Amino acid sequence: MNGRPEGEIAKADSLKYRNSGLDTKRSKQIQQALLELIKTTKPYLEKELTLYNLAERLKVQPNHLSQVINSLEGKNFFDFINMYRVEAAKEKIRLGDYQNLTLLGIAFESGFNSKASFNRAFKKFTGQTPTDYKKC
Repeated sequence: MNGRPEGEIAKADSLKYRNSGLDTKRSKQIQQALLELIKTTKPYLEKELTLYNLAERLKVQPNHLSQVINSLEGKNFFDFINMYRVEAAKEKIRLGDYQNLTLLGIAFESGFNSKASFNRAFKKFTGQTPTDYKKC
């Protein structure tokens, strides 16, 4: 689920982060720690997740975490987290273990706070509405 190919650094990012003090090696370490945390503890399922509390868990500065997500994953924080939330929702729909829940219930179980944000993110990352996806 990585964003940008290895070695590709946008000029805009280079200019935006030229004074950050975060080098390539440390950026990659933060990215690896982030992806491991995402995989093992699934913090994206928490409705109240913020960049700040995620950075706190990783013991990094929030601006450095934001830089890593933007530069190495090619997304902003919200899109990065919502991408994982959509994948969680898709899995719940596919498994059928959540048939007793409405799509809104699945959205909440996947970390979304509202029907609108769920529908918007789902459409953005899948090209389908949740209802259309469920029908397939």
